Amino acid sequence: MPEDAPTTASPRPGHTDEVLYERRGALGRILLNRPRAINSLTTPMVDSMLEQLRDWSADDEVVSVSIEGVGPKGLCAGGDMRAAREATMAGRDDAIVFWDHEYQVDAAIAAYPKPYIAFMDGIVMGGGVGVSAHGSLRLATERTRLAMPETAIGFFPDVAGCWWLAKAPGQLGPYLAMTGASITGADAVATGFADALISSDELPALVDRLAAGERLDPSVGDTDPTSPLVAQRGWIDECFTGDDPAVILRRLEAHGSEEARGCAAVIRTKSPLSVAVSLEAVRRAARMRSINEVLQQDRVLGRHFWERSDMPEGVRVVLVDKGAGEPPQWLWDRVEDVPHDVVEGMFVC
Repeated sequence: MPEDAPTTASPRPGHTDEVLYERRGALGRILLNRPRAINSLTTPMVDSMLEQLRDWSADDEVVSVSIEGVGPKGLCAGGDMRAAREATMAGRDDAIVFWDHEYQVDAAIAAYPKPYIAFMDGIVMGGGVGVSAHGSLRLATERTRLAMPETAIGFFPDVAGCWWLAKAPGQLGPYLAMTGASITGADAVATGFADALISSDELPALVDRLAAGERLDPSVGDTDPTSPLVAQRGWIDECFTGDDPAVILRRLEAHGSEEARGCAAVIRTKSPLSVAVSLEAVRRAARMRSINEVLQQDRVLGRHFWERSDMPEGVRVVLVDKGAGEPPQWLWDRVEDVPHDVVEGMFVC
């Protein structure tokens, strides 16, 4: 990732400078430019991106589009959930507006008519997955730390992340959805969130090749790297089968593996409602035929989470107090306490 934005990059006229664009030969380059916030997304940012993507799709001189994050930490840490919490607590629907606009960008990326190359260097979480994993070429690095960590903040894996979670080998998808665990670049390839693993040192040269009009494919990197997560599939596949999160937790807590019991302890710290809904969302996504179907599910869930959920409390604990304040007071104390009809109701328009 570039430590500083190129001097030739500029914002879209009339839009925020928190997203910059650069035309380098045949390449249209998107640079997320909120490094102090690990490039967390806002409504003005996604609006700017959507307009620029539309323009470049009609520009015959643009052969491909890439996305990178400015600064030392990563591509994107997700949506600006602190702002969403403030809006929710004030009774405004800013969060609903943001999610709708963000999902439009995710859908545009998934259907983009030109090669869309995501450099998934550093932190790639939440909304960062949405603007990268749906691209036509997703390149992770040795610095990648990818996660859908929403259960910690009382939300669910949105941005059609459940599309990829549902396709991950075995039961790795439910495991990642319920725990919010962070995975490596090699794990991202193994689970289908990325296509190949490259060295971060190669990024400038790959940008140059794209600018010269070259069309890249996964062969630029390692498409079958050794994945630490896949090595844990034994107990993960054994414990995470089925649709009942309470049963999954009982299996984990009774398992002979220390890793399994530790996983249960992690899940117990998350929002019980979010854990239950996230598992159901992954299972439903497995029966869907397109990313757009999953995004529509996300829209329904997002509205319900905005109206009544643990999100304001979770964001307070994780992002506002950063774990130093009062422990979370979830709507339900345990996953076992969350009524099944409440979970089902979250999926109803």
